[in-house]
Amino acid sequence: MRAVQSKDARFDGWFFTAVVTTGIYCRPSCPGVPPKPENMRFYPTAAAAQQAGFRACKRCRPDASPGSPRWNERADIVARAMRLIADGVVDRDGVSGLATRLGYSTRQIERQLMAEMGAGPLALARAQRAQTARILIETSSLSMSDVAHAAGFGSVRTFNDTVREVFALTPSELRARSARGQQAAVPGVLTLRLPFRAPLCPDNLFGHLAATAVPGVEEWRDGAYRRTLRLPRGHGVVALRPAHEHIACLLTLTDLRDLSTAIARCRQLLDLDADPVAVDDLLRRDPALAPLVDKVPGRRVPRTVDADEFAVRAVLGQQVSTAAARTHAGRLAAEYGRPVADPGGGLTRLFPDAAALAELDPAGLALPRARRDAVVSLVQALAAGDVDLGAGNDWQRARAQLAALPGIGPWTVETVAMRALGDPDAFVPGDLGVRVAARELGLPATPAALSRHAAAWRPWRAYAVQHLWATGDHSINRMPGTPADHRPEKRDL
Repeated sequence: MRAVQSKDARFDGWFFTAVVTTGIYCRPSCPGVPPKPENMRFYPTAAAAQQAGFRACKRCRPDASPGSPRWNERADIVARAMRLIADGVVDRDGVSGLATRLGYSTRQIERQLMAEMGAGPLALARAQRAQTARILIETSSLSMSDVAHAAGFGSVRTFNDTVREVFALTPSELRARSARGQQAAVPGVLTLRLPFRAPLCPDNLFGHLAATAVPGVEEWRDGAYRRTLRLPRGHGVVALRPAHEHIACLLTLTDLRDLSTAIARCRQLLDLDADPVAVDDLLRRDPALAPLVDKVPGRRVPRTVDADEFAVRAVLGQQVSTAAARTHAGRLAAEYGRPVADPGGGLTRLFPDAAALAELDPAGLALPRARRDAVVSLVQALAAGDVDLGAGNDWQRARAQLAALPGIGPWTVETVAMRALGDPDAFVPGDLGVRVAARELGLPATPAALSRHAAAWRPWRAYAVQHLWATGDHSINRMPGTPADHRPEKRDL
């Protein structure tokens, strides 16, 4: 209640406030006059508020607030279900498909989601479809029937009824409101703003992605990170550019039904649903980390849009430089990746999926035999489903599956957990960059001793790693175009 009275934006996405006298629900930071406490009702999700009969506030647009950081922090069944729903599993495979992915019955999934989220999987997916429809209405020139189909609605009538119920406006009225003073949408390109909780440090986030970009799959162009996306129904190209209060996102999709999945993966890539205030407050308690956090608050963990892709790249990058890892990954993409057209830049390929890589000739890999065998065993395990790194995976089970493969050690397992699985507590005490930084800061430098010390950083050790890496002068720590330190690079991370 105090967060609503003070209009605290840090809590946007954590919960939603409904007002019984107006019938609307808002984000905590809504600029309107705060309601009387006796008229407030609180809901954990927009779907729960909608299911209770409230419509979205037209002023603060609570449906477009950052996602809840709870699903980044947690690995339980509800968190896994929410990550899968965000990835579009219910729209593609239904509630039964969601339950199958999680290994539970549909009744168990519905009961647990209803108990904690105030809405079942269908209501949660419906809220996501409504937001997807709003984005398409406001950022494209598609006909309303095409918007309904692309957003996942079964009929135009259902689409119209849902939009009116959720937003208290017809689809045509939404488009008319958004068109005032805006440029006409470019055909085939969707322009979005991806919200986040401030502060956000873009340097290591975009610097890491640009420095490790695979030729043909990723690039830095005109101040934006661009890459190709493999999506459930087709593919896409995305350009992401840091702005003052949002990430500017340009999406080109071959099938607009992939929009919500593409958005979820871009948010995952840039760790936009993190709670930087909670992370920084805890890390500041360590006197060694406090100056680093105070100097550059809001560091995020650079992640990935494709967990299988990142796992392959992590194995390719073991014990080699950043440039060498890019070269190896680029060769795989050039030989096995599916060609794509990119009129707006220099992207040429999708990174090959596990099924394509399972057919590779090991002799064609210019790698030491042990690492070559590790790559082959990994892609075969991914293709066979013996290793599951998908959105609804169990983090500890995925770690165990990876560790059982030959040639994959603790560094690789934790790196994949940090950047592909999204575990905010993943930690790499044996990483050379982490050990060098720890020594310079007066922290224990051996992996065992540093792990004991880092127990106080839980559950945010992955963010502590970003601060430790940032003490070096490696190119991953700065966006392209930022003046570099004149000292030579100390290490590759």
